[in-house]
Amino acid sequence: MQVAKNVDLERFMGDWYVIANIPTIFERDAVNPLESYSRNPDSTIATTFTFNKAHEDGPLKTFTMKGFPSDEPGIWGMQFVWPIKADYRIAYVDPDYRYTIVARNKRDYLWLMARSPNIDKARLEQLIEFAVARGYER
Repeated sequence: MQVAKNVDLERFMGDWYVIANIPTIFERDAVNPLESYSRNPDSTIATTFTFNKAHEDGPLKTFTMKGFPSDEPGIWGMQFVWPIKADYRIAYVDPDYRYTIVARNKRDYLWLMARSPNIDKARLEQLIEFAVARGYER
């Protein structure tokens, strides 16, 4: 799985709304999902995933993880549970850092994210087509 070239981690930090995904078991009933990234002093990435469980007014759930960027900033190890680090790849980020696709080499999970909670259908379709071209099923 190729990753986005020249990922600027500082620009990537902040809030990303999950617009569409192939969810992990923890995300299956997530509503209003938001992934937030910030740099730790040791160069790891503090990652917080928040969502409402099952419906708009469902209980708020929060998961914290830690990202470990490699020498290639688009490839991370994402640690949900110590000591396991899952494959986490920034497959795409647009030049303005408004949209991103996070993928995995296995093509088992996928996150299409944006800086705002809603995007137009045409842009969503472009992001889906990008993922399909990288080996994901529609």
